[in-house]
Amino acid sequence: MPGTGPPSTGTTTAWRASETRRCNAVLVTAARALVAAADDIVVLTGAGISTDSGIPDFRGPQGVWTKDPAAQRSSNIDDYVADPNVRRRVWQMRLASPAWTARPNPGHKALVELEHLGRLHTLLTQNIDGLHQAAGNSPSIVVELHGTMREVMCLACEDRGPMEPVLDRLRAGEDDPHCLRCGGLLKSATVSFGQSLVAADLIRAERAAVACDLLLAIGSTLTVSPACNLVDLASATGAKVVIVNDQPTPYDRGADAVVREPISEVLPQLIR
Repeated sequence: MPGTGPPSTGTTTAWRASETRRCNAVLVTAARALVAAADDIVVLTGAGISTDSGIPDFRGPQGVWTKDPAAQRSSNIDDYVADPNVRRRVWQMRLASPAWTARPNPGHKALVELEHLGRLHTLLTQNIDGLHQAAGNSPSIVVELHGTMREVMCLACEDRGPMEPVLDRLRAGEDDPHCLRCGGLLKSATVSFGQSLVAADLIRAERAAVACDLLLAIGSTLTVSPACNLVDLASATGAKVVIVNDQPTPYDRGADAVVREPISEVLPQLIR
């Protein structure tokens, strides 16, 4: 009889898509309510917030390391120090980085609005691109846990300065620039695998996580320690946890709300 058979594949697909949209809308509403109720918000951002600015992430489906696993070796400090070929590759990657021409997207700008509302306590970022400051967040509230690509430092004498003069040396033909002060190895002022975070930055991040009433994790896989441990710290002291990421994270199950929508689209909604 007509109508007694199983639904067509197209009907089932459409129903599932409709249910997904409905569930996502409910989750966005729940996350927005949590953000609205918080007075002292700590934000933790990862590479996912910058993908809509044209900077690829690392571990996502189109991530740098996903598409080229060998590229991860370039982020290991021991390989960088020991192998001049690794350094040459890193410098060419740095020179060609899309971050130099990237501009803040609506996700970054939403966090500026949150600061202007007086409710952003501290902005902790795993990103090295400087787009939070470029968007207008006060440098005084931004903690760059993994350093910055916009500066360079010497691994020997620890002299530090802007990156642009070193990029000019690369454009002029150098392939493994060394420190002009002592001859030591130069490296972007970022934290590589095998290096420790700056102790003062980590202490500040931990204190912020303990003091907040909501931790908003955005665009981070929450798999890199010690940054991911900040979620546990905040939760243990009673703070709500909201996660906005397009892929599952190890902390989703314990979060108060999880949103899997494009960050540059949904974050302005959460802040408003």
